[in-house]
Amino acid sequence: MLMHPSIDPVALQLGPMAIHWYGLTYLAAFGLFMWLARLRLQHAPYAQLVAQGVWSQQDIEDLLFYGVVGVILGGRVGYCLFYKPGYYAEHPLEVLALWQGGMSFHGGMLGVISAMAVFAWQRQRPWLLVTDFIAPCVPTGLAAGRVGNFINGELWGRAADPALPWAMVFPQSGSWMPRHPSQVYQFLGEGLLLFALIWLYARKPRPVGAVSGAFLLGYGSFRFMAEYFREPDAHLGLLALNMSMGQWLCVPMVVVGAWLWAHALKVSKA
Repeated sequence: MLMHPSIDPVALQLGPMAIHWYGLTYLAAFGLFMWLARLRLQHAPYAQLVAQGVWSQQDIEDLLFYGVVGVILGGRVGYCLFYKPGYYAEHPLEVLALWQGGMSFHGGMLGVISAMAVFAWQRQRPWLLVTDFIAPCVPTGLAAGRVGNFINGELWGRAADPALPWAMVFPQSGSWMPRHPSQVYQFLGEGLLLFALIWLYARKPRPVGAVSGAFLLGYGSFRFMAEYFREPDAHLGLLALNMSMGQWLCVPMVVVGAWLWAHALKVSKA
């Protein structure tokens, strides 16, 4: 069995100011988005829109700003609604207590989708053309976030066979039980592998909405599978059909993603 390295969550201490590894992973996610988005502007149809003066480098910075706002607001509200609705109904002011932790990817995704809708409305651009643009740039940010989860020793996996070569003990879990390093699984699946698949798919011209649909379908599928190795939230446990909350939230993602992808292809052939 392997032992979690128990890395100090503080990467650098400068007097009273502490720089955390988790914060650095967010900065890495933002930097990767900026870099990939600039490359994305070279793909069709965005390269043609840049040449026409419809899209520009400034749009990337604006998209990042809208996306950050969507992630923070959506992630926090989603966590409160999906995971602890009763508690936050009784303590509504604590919804604003971001420093106490508690963010939901699915809520953050809904927040980003809403933010992109506002961006598209303000710039008078097709909404799905905007989401198609950002979709291939997102998985590396998700991968960076999973690195932060691993460093913090949080969101550990379910019990694993001690004979599994990479089974790992997370002392943060309060037990010496060998577990699946599910953060690593998610880093590889919904992070690196999803990025490779969506980026390669989006390099060629696709019908509007196809890339967005492929992202939803891909992330929902990879996350659904990873949840079988991730320890369910202690206060929720497994829900109906022995599925975790994360899995249930992935079901509509997969359904909507498959429909959107198929619909886009169908419309393009009509």
